Amino acid sequence: MEDIYMKETNNIREKTEIEKEMELIQTIMKTSDELRIANTNFNFAQGELVDYYVYQIKANQSKLDYLIKVAKHKGISVDMIRKMEYDIIEAKNKAV
Repeated sequence: MEDIYMKETNNIREKTEIEKEMELIQTIMKTSDELRIANTNFNFAQGELVDYYVYQIKANQSKLDYLIKVAKHKGISVDMIRKMEYDIIEAKNKAV
């Protein structure tokens, strides 16, 4: 008896350009926060943790540089990123 495998046919929707740009901006903000946290932790690190946070800082800085290059290529400005950060903070404050 042979098992017959059928491909699932879910209607997977492609992201719109606006959704892709929003996701890019959110990733930039998240990476920026991770870089800031790694820098803060580095200032208090001791022993082997110094090497760990140096790695974290370098990795996050490289990722952020790449994401900013992609954003510039797409025409996304720093002002757009700052506005989105402000909107997120404002939404959180209203929810509380």
